[in-house]
Amino acid sequence: MNPSLLLTERLKLVLPSVEEARASVESLSPAEREHVSPEWLEQFLNAKESDPWIHGFAIVHREDSTEIGQCGFKGPPDEDGVVEIAYMVHPDQQGQGYATEAALALVQFAFSNDEVCIVRAHTLPEINASMRVLTKCGFQSVGMVNDPEDGTVERWETLRESL
Repeated sequence: MNPSLLLTERLKLVLPSVEEARASVESLSPAEREHVSPEWLEQFLNAKESDPWIHGFAIVHREDSTEIGQCGFKGPPDEDGVVEIAYMVHPDQQGQGYATEAALALVQFAFSNDEVCIVRAHTLPEINASMRVLTKCGFQSVGMVNDPEDGTVERWETLRESL
C-alpha cells in the first residue's frame, strides 16, 4: 500500500509534503493551535519527510479533486500497538458517508502495519455523528476516559482480529 495515497471508492486520501504540512500548521490561528498536542507538534516539526502517522491526509473527492476534509493519526503506533485516528469533513460535505469511507481507509492502512493491534478513536460523550461513523466502521465503545487534551471523551476501539 502506497502510504502517500490511499484510495477508496469515491475518495483519495493524499499525504502532504513536509512543506505543505508545515504551511498548514503555520496557518492555524492561536485558538486552533491551543488544541494541538505539544507532543504531536514536536514530532511534526522534527519530521524530515512526509509521515502518514504524523502529517495526516487531505480527503479529496476522486471525481472532481475537491478537498472535502482532513484525516489522519495522532502519532505512530505506541508500544502496545495502538494508534488513534481523527477525521473532519467540511460541513457542506457532511452526511454523504465520506467520514466513514475515510475512517475505514485509515483502519485498513493501520492494520497493514504488523505493529498495529488496536485502532482507537475518541468522541465527545454526547450522541453525535462520529459515533455513527465509528459504529459503521466496526468500532466498539469501551467507555469514558479522561483525555489530557480533550477532557472526558468516549473511547472507541477496533481490534485487528475483528476484521
